[in-house]
Amino acid sequence: MTDEFNCYARLPRDGYEHETVCHSAGGYARGDVHTNTVEGFFALVKRGLYGTFHAVSRKHLHRYLGEFEFRYNTRWLDDGDRTMLAIQAADGRRLTNQQQVAR
Repeated sequence: MTDEFNCYARLPRDGYEHETVCHSAGGYARGDVHTNTVEGFFALVKRGLYGTFHAVSRKHLHRYLGEFEFRYNTRWLDDGDRTMLAIQAADGRRLTNQQQVAR
C-alpha cells in the first residue's frame, strides 16, 4: 500500500497486490488501504538512525534495517519473548571475524 507517487507503479509485483491512496486529493484511507503502517515503520527507523546510531554506512545499512524490521515485527511481544525469539533465530549460526571483514 502506497500513496500515488508514480515511481511505486514501476515496482515488481512478485505476487503482491498494489493498492494506493491519493494523499494529494485529501485521501488517507480507503477501507483497509492506508499507509499508516509503513509510515510508523519509517518513523521508528528514522528515530533509531538519528537518535541512536547517528552515522550508518551504506555498506551496513541492510543490517540496521534488519534489526529495525525484527523489532517492528515483534513490537507486540514483551522483552523476554522478543529476546528468546532472537536467540532461537541465531541458533546454529555463526559469524566469525574473518567472515565479518570479508563482507
